[in-house]
Amino acid sequence: MRRSSAAPLNAFVLHRHDWSESSLILDVLTREQGRIVLVAKGAKRPHSQLRSILLPFQRLHLHLTHKRAESESEIHVLRSAEWCGGHTLPPAATLLSGYYLNELLILALPRQDAHPLLFDAYADTLLALQASPPTHTAATLRAFELLLLQAMGVLPELGHITATQEAVEPEQHYRLEPESGLCRLGERAPVHDGLSGRALLAIQAALDQGDGAALRQQCQPVLTAIRPQLRAALHYHLGTTTLRTRQLMVDVQQLLD
Repeated sequence: MRRSSAAPLNAFVLHRHDWSESSLILDVLTREQGRIVLVAKGAKRPHSQLRSILLPFQRLHLHLTHKRAESESEIHVLRSAEWCGGHTLPPAATLLSGYYLNELLILALPRQDAHPLLFDAYADTLLALQASPPTHTAATLRAFELLLLQAMGVLPELGHITATQEAVEPEQHYRLEPESGLCRLGERAPVHDGLSGRALLAIQAALDQGDGAALRQQCQPVLTAIRPQLRAALHYHLGTTTLRTRQLMVDVQQLLD
């Protein structure tokens, strides 16, 4: 016995793979239920209306059916899907960046754990990738990484040293360490290896306000320092040393060079 969900889910497809000759398994990010896995039966058939809809980076409304005994399976069944309009794909220059965001979400989020603010941030980040010049792509990714770490509950408050809760001083320099949080930069460490207190306070203010555009703006001038620190934090908390999309980006750049 099956029943339909009462209201459509706001969703993005993160990943899809074949389940049979005619169906797909989808890993989906929803605003209401978090990350879920569902079966799209018949979606690969030549005349299926779902073929052109169930693609990454398109905002969708999904109607699901599921078993009455929900404990029997975590996999839902897709009843119908509607495209919500707007842009469909990031431009070619940033397409890999979009897949990088999807891989981060799959690795970071457990199933059935809703993060509506992160869903909204993901949608906003996709729009930024579509609208901003390629020179701003790195800042867009760093801003989303900060928001993801915050949603995971592992980003320390950037206005205070984590161990002592001493307030950050604008003229001093600090580092974000995966295990110990925000630390004062060592006396012998080069200044460019750290982030100024002023930059950290500005980033924290943007995070507190939930302002994605301001967060991207604050990340832009500190990309050299913040990128390796966020990368180390992600690797530590995701339990991985290699992301497939990041390695693919490196391989493509080497090929172009």
